[in-house]
Amino acid sequence: MKPLQSFTLVALFSIPLLAGAADISTGDTIIVTATRTPIPLSDATVPVTIITREDIELSLATDLSELLRFEAGLDIGRNGGPGQATSIFLRGTESNHTLVLIDGVRMNPSTIGGAAIQNIAPEVIERIEIVKGARSALFGTDAIGGVINIITRRADKGYIEGGLGAGSFASQSGHLSGGDRSADGEFGINLNWQDTDGYAPRTDSGIERGYDNLSANLYGARRFGANEISLRHWRGEGNVEYLDFFLNPVDQDFENAVTAIALDTQVSESGNSKLIASFMQDEVRQNQAPDFVNSERLSIDWQYSHTFDSHVLTGGVFAVEEDASTLSFGSGFSEDTTVRAVFVQDQISLGRHKGFAALRLTDHENFGNHTTWNAEYAFEISDALTLNLGLGHAFRAPDATDRFGFGGNPDLDPELADERQVGLRYAPGSGHSVELELYTNDIEDLIEFDFATFTLKNLSKAEIRGAQLAYEYRGERFVLRADVVKQEADNAVTGARLLRRAEESATISYTQNIGSHRLGLSILASGDREDFGGVQLPGYVVANLTGQLQLSEAWQLNVRIENLLDTEYQTAANYRMQEQSGFLELRYRWR
Repeated sequence: MKPLQSFTLVALFSIPLLAGAADISTGDTIIVTATRTPIPLSDATVPVTIITREDIELSLATDLSELLRFEAGLDIGRNGGPGQATSIFLRGTESNHTLVLIDGVRMNPSTIGGAAIQNIAPEVIERIEIVKGARSALFGTDAIGGVINIITRRADKGYIEGGLGAGSFASQSGHLSGGDRSADGEFGINLNWQDTDGYAPRTDSGIERGYDNLSANLYGARRFGANEISLRHWRGEGNVEYLDFFLNPVDQDFENAVTAIALDTQVSESGNSKLIASFMQDEVRQNQAPDFVNSERLSIDWQYSHTFDSHVLTGGVFAVEEDASTLSFGSGFSEDTTVRAVFVQDQISLGRHKGFAALRLTDHENFGNHTTWNAEYAFEISDALTLNLGLGHAFRAPDATDRFGFGGNPDLDPELADERQVGLRYAPGSGHSVELELYTNDIEDLIEFDFATFTLKNLSKAEIRGAQLAYEYRGERFVLRADVVKQEADNAVTGARLLRRAEESATISYTQNIGSHRLGLSILASGDREDFGGVQLPGYVVANLTGQLQLSEAWQLNVRIENLLDTEYQTAANYRMQEQSGFLELRYRWR
């Protein structure tokens, strides 16, 4: 049976659950990533997906990629089990075309492009905002496919939470969180530890490889008058074992960290200033050789917003100093880069009309000046039906590895993207909503590896065409969401499919409240995909079953069955994905 046929059968069996369900009224969720300012989710002029803290706790996921893979429009490519290299393909774009932020601070390293999402523990995350579509006008390079903003946890008023877990592959985990909040400020800490023996990641070897990770998130804020000063620090460090090209067992230590200090000032009743100074570090050190990869970034980001009767005008400046260095097989590089940018944007609301326009001028030390922009419009056709239109121009500057690493080319040009999207949302107010998204993205000077010269070159143009249809129901007892995506991501010159992206995918998630307990089912059906060397990876259906048993007011037992159908599948050629397995966690919360 084909993956999408299996998915359809599951969806059909789920439909009777809608009968007689109670209607609910949900308040607006406040988001910050779509416009760099707080707005209600309903006011966003681009598609935004929210993964809440409740979703994260029910999932019992061990890293960020496990949370993202059941989101429609995101393809995950993973080289095996826990801790292994993982890539995101958002709306058919390349793995380095998605910008990952932690509390608004860029996490993507200046060496290898994609953020190390496999090292981000869900226990430190409060919610995730996924903005689909080009956002270079707001955030600069890399944001061609979209932006994923990880917002770390903040304290409730006086709480302590802890948990211990265990499961398949000799997996063990533990976490401890606590903090307090008052009118004058807040403070808190989140600690998470994971250790697993793992499983054999390669299909051509039976050698198991393990992973361990110790993560910490600390934060504090102090309010005085019209000002708030806050400090945040996230850090993850550990060890990942893997197999090298010759199937030899090797391992490396990693360290990822983001530190930010922010000053938020209410200048007047209508004006707000926010200044953020941040430092990012991404380091990997090989234990069988002196090889290493290190990326450091010091950034200053300031913006000022002023609210008028019908619009909010925002402008700001951005400055960054990057240092990228590597050593591999006796050779390497050390490269410093300076980037400066100014931006301005306007959010307009006139009755049933909403508009958003943004312009950014970037001065990149290695690639000169670039202008990026967004222009979006939303029209409320009726109280239930909204039309969204959007245009965007984005770019990605080649990173240091693109220019000086293996096969590097210092003469590379930036990748340029022009995106168009149209959306319709129907929400009659009875808990039901239907959304249709149509999008295209044309990427010029796409950087690809030229096997004829064994170097990276601006070889081609990519054409991406896609559509996503989503249905959601939120009732008092359960939530049901189903998404279907159809897209084509091709090399416009040769007509070949871009690698590791499925042309068809579908997801369904169902959460049921049973008294104080919760039950969750997540299903992903993915079509086939191409990989390196002409390998075709077959489609698959994978399902996770999760549950929360409330033992008392303070004690909770969580359970997850991973890969319920015990599907054998690959998201990267010759790398296994997790077989059917189980995990338990006992959690305590005091407040």
